[in-house]
Formats: sequence, C-alpha cells, structure tokens
Amino acid sequence: MKYHKLKAGEASGTYVMESPVTEADILRMAQQLAMSRLSKGRALTEPKQVFSHLQTLLQYHEYEVFALLLDSKHRVIGFRELFRGTLDGASVYPREVVKIALEHNAATVIMVHNHPSGDPEPSQADRTLTTTLKNALNMVGTRILDHVVVGHEGCVSLAERGHL
Repeated sequence: MKYHKLKAGEASGTYVMESPVTEADILRMAQQLAMSRLSKGRALTEPKQVFSHLQTLLQYHEYEVFALLLDSKHRVIGFRELFRGTLDGASVYPREVVKIALEHNAATVIMVHNHPSGDPEPSQADRTLTTTLKNALNMVGTRILDHVVVGHEGCVSLAERGHL
C-alpha cells in the first residue's frame, strides 16, 4: 500500500506511521487497502474477507451499484460501478450487466450495492433483482456467485441466505 504517512514495517503486512494521522487519513488508507485487495489478478477465496473489503469501500456511499467481475478461478478481472441511484433505490438494467460481464469475459460475478440507511438487510426488490440478474447472466454462461448488500452495520450475502 502506498500512502505518504506510512512506510513498510519489518514484518510482512505491517506498516509504521511516519507522522501523525487524522481520522480522514485512516479512512482513506483503509479504502486504499480494501481496493488493493480487490485488484486485478487477486484470487478471492475467503467470503468474509471479501465482505470486509466491500464494506470498507462502500458503506458510506449514497447511490452506487457495483459488480466484482471474476474469472473461472475467482480471480478479480475488474471492479466496476454499474449504476447510480438515489438514497432509496437504483435502476439496474440486466442488459447492461450482461454487456459488461461479456466485455470483461467474466466467468462469475459478485454483485454488490449499499444501503445508505446503514441497514444491510436485503429488500424484496433486492431479492427480485438477484433472480432477474441470475437468469440473464446464466443465458450467456456467466454465474452470479453472490449479491452482497453493504451497510455500515455490516454486510448481508444473498447467497448465504439461499437466494441464489
């Protein structure tokens, strides 16, 4: 991770502060670290770690819907913003999701979006969207591994809830 107030520590994966940091600095560093964990070529093997990185990145966003595009070995191809919505919803177009998956030659996709309220509990609309996207992507041979809803209270996996 590159950040002007950090330098690598002696032990692998540790860092040393070179100067005082603010809360904003810490949040920025956490987001940079989370984004690096979702960078191209990284294999995603631990769902709980993926949830943690996604929560760090998205918990305070107000409107985005993202897709984490993966190859057949669950390595990251890309992390793309797909749609922008409002505080209480976003219009998601299955055709556009399929198009982006095909453009990236993604074998699998993890859909993720945030709830600005902070409550990660999926709505009925979230469950319906998951089914619609699953069916659309299946038509082109791309599988949805999960649809994760992020809030500052945590993350909820629709796959773990049996909605995939």
